[in-house]
Amino acid sequence: MNVDEFGLILFVERFEQCVSFYQNRLQLPVRRRQEMLVCFDLPIGYLMVEKGGVAQLGEKTRIHNPTVLRFDVKDLSKEVHHLKERGIHFLEERRVFDWGTIAVLLDPDGNRIELGEMNASSASYTRT
Repeated sequence: MNVDEFGLILFVERFEQCVSFYQNRLQLPVRRRQEMLVCFDLPIGYLMVEKGGVAQLGEKTRIHNPTVLRFDVKDLSKEVHHLKERGIHFLEERRVFDWGTIAVLLDPDGNRIELGEMNASSASYTRT
């Protein structure tokens, strides 16, 4: 398969709140805005937030959303600090595993987001 770019489409119910969250709180740059969707640039592709999903109070279970948005970062403590300054609430600020450390937060629809600081034993680790 000859892939030009990877994208993830996230269907949401609280569209305006989710767009504001990803744009203003996470500070993802907007690539394109249309009536039913907003596409955000990522270093490795895009995240498209689109109307038509279902929100939940609190974190969605894996039955309702078996996907986690993971943003790997170089300095987890620094990123958590910056996001807290922007009003982000974390379910967990630091959860340590043998493959790395994560912080857990939710978007306004209850979709799980993780910030990850990976080490060499992580399956997704690519740094040299």
